Amino acid sequence: MRPFNYIEAKTRQQALAAVQEQEHAKYLGGGTNLVDLMKEDVERPEYLIEVADLDNDTITSNAVGGLTLGAARSNAATANHPEVRKQYPLLSMAMLSAATAQIRNMATNGGNLLQRTRCPYFFETSMPCNKREPGSGCGALDGANAQHAIFGWSKSCVATHPSDMCVALAALEAMVTVQTPDGSERTIDFSDFHRLPGKQPELDNTLEPGELITAIELPKPQFTQHYHYLKIRERSSYAFAILSVAAGLKIRGGVITDVVLAMGGVAHKPWKLTAAEDYLIGKEPTTENFEEAAQLALADARTLEHNAYKVPMGIKAIVRTLEQAYSKEA
Repeated sequence: MRPFNYIEAKTRQQALAAVQEQEHAKYLGGGTNLVDLMKEDVERPEYLIEVADLDNDTITSNAVGGLTLGAARSNAATANHPEVRKQYPLLSMAMLSAATAQIRNMATNGGNLLQRTRCPYFFETSMPCNKREPGSGCGALDGANAQHAIFGWSKSCVATHPSDMCVALAALEAMVTVQTPDGSERTIDFSDFHRLPGKQPELDNTLEPGELITAIELPKPQFTQHYHYLKIRERSSYAFAILSVAAGLKIRGGVITDVVLAMGGVAHKPWKLTAAEDYLIGKEPTTENFEEAAQLALADARTLEHNAYKVPMGIKAIVRTLEQAYSKEA
C-alpha cells in the first residue's frame, strides 16, 4: 500500500475545492472497489477525499413523480428502502443480488456507478492493460477472455462493467446528477454516463475532472408488477455476473405496451437491448415472441476466442428473464 493523505470533506464545496487543489486526488465513498485497487497498486491516489458523509444521502420524491437517490446513500439502505422496494422492485432486486450484505452496507450509490472492471489483466500490474496503462496493449484480447465483452469492445479493451445496480438503472432510463467544480449542476442520461472503450479505455465514464456525483434520478415508476433480474454467475453469492438481464414489462389487453431490457457482463457499460424492446411492443407475451426478441438482442454480438458461449447463454437468459417477469404477480 502506498502512503496517501486523507481529507474528510464536511460539505460538497470542500470536496470540490480539495479535488481541484490536489493533482492526484480521488473521491472516497464506500471504498469497496477503490481500496481494493489501491492494495493491488492499480490505483495510486495521493489524496483521498471522503464524501460518504456529505448531505446527499437521502431518498426523496422528485419533480417527475419518481425518486431521487442520494449518491452517498448505501446500497443496502437504498435497496431496502420502502419506496424503492414498492416503486422500483427491479432496482431493489438487482442491488440485493450484488456482493455480500457487508459490502452493500458500505458501498454507496455514487460509488457503485464508478466501479472499475474486474478484468484480471487490469488487476495484475505485471500484465499489459490499456485501461491501467494506456498504450501497453490488451492482454485479454488474445488471452483468457471467457468472461469478457461481446458488445461494444475495441482492440484496445474487451473488459466488462461489473455493476448489477447499473444494469437496472440502464433499463429504467435513470439520470445522474453531478456537481461541477464551479458549483453548478448538470444531469447526464444514464445511457451516456458510461463510455465504450474506443481508443481510450482508461476513461470509464463521461464525468469531467473533479465532478462529484450527487444523486441518481429515477423516472416515474412504470414496472411495479412484471419485472425480473437474472444474474448468472459461477457461484451463488459474492460473485460478479458472467452475464445478467434486467427486464420490465407493462401488459394491457393481452399485449405488451411497454418494455425495458438491459444486459450486464457483456460490454464496457450496461447494454440496453433496444432492438428487442422495439420488437416486443404490441406483441403478446409468449415464449415464441420472447425468443425472437432475444435473437434480435444478440444478433450484433462479436465474440472472442473463449466467450462465444455467451451468445446462446444470453439468448436463453433473456427468454427466461422475460418469462419470469411476465409470470410475476403484483
